[in-house]
Amino acid sequence: MTLTRKMPDNYERKFADFIAMCAKAKADHADVVLVAYPGAIGDNYEEMMESLSRLAEAELTLSIGKPLPAK
Repeated sequence: MTLTRKMPDNYERKFADFIAMCAKAKADHADVVLVAYPGAIGDNYEEMMESLSRLAEAELTLSIGKPLPAK
């Protein structure tokens, strides 16, 4: 079964660094991608779902850094 999805507008430009990080992780045979905060994968539901879909397609898992304590 092939699923199709509509990529959010400007996603590839807005999240170019995330896309490049995923490509490098896959090329380096890594299993996990680490981001510092949830917003690194999207600002809304559609962007987050696109990022999570790309991670799944690359067979990568996601780890999100722990928030820094408030000062």
